[in-house]
Amino acid sequence: MAVTKQQKADIFSGLVAKMKEAKSIGFASTNAMTVEEFSELRASLREVGATYTLAKKTIMKKALKEALDLDIDLANLEGQIGIVCSNEDAVAGLGKVNDFVKKPKFEKIAWAACVFEGELKNLEETKVIAGMPSRDTLLSRLVGSMMSPLSGMARFLDAAAKEVETQGKENLSQIEVKKEETTEESPAEEKTEA
Repeated sequence: MAVTKQQKADIFSGLVAKMKEAKSIGFASTNAMTVEEFSELRASLREVGATYTLAKKTIMKKALKEALDLDIDLANLEGQIGIVCSNEDAVAGLGKVNDFVKKPKFEKIAWAACVFEGELKNLEETKVIAGMPSRDTLLSRLVGSMMSPLSGMARFLDAAAKEVETQGKENLSQIEVKKEETTEESPAEEKTEA
């Protein structure tokens, strides 16, 4: 079905709006993906506030020039090109598509390039960025590492409280600490004995 000039203008304006508000833009080459697979991909992208849009390469090129003042030649990229616009987390949308790219024996989608922090990145840089953990993952790791010392302190205090109870004392300062003394002979003493 032929696309009218008005429909092309609507697609163009929609792409420009998406690109302007996106924190990162990924370009993925698709090959023979089914409607069900596209639906699954788009649903996973919605979870992280990202979108996946298919359009003609010439419209994408003009929209990218209009939105970000970047000239990208998409004509030499093989297959149909889709645009991943990540709106909430710059890495999360790329990561969701990367999950599809990395599926074993799933050769229907592959990275082409991306625009990250206002710069065009090549294929290798795109793969690295898409493989990075999302902001939420990094924050949860940070909280976990901050909680580790607190957890250790809580375990220590719990063990100390149990020790106070077992010895029948009123507080921790009354507990006798059993210190194991180890004596190591110094190298000078060893020489004199020899």
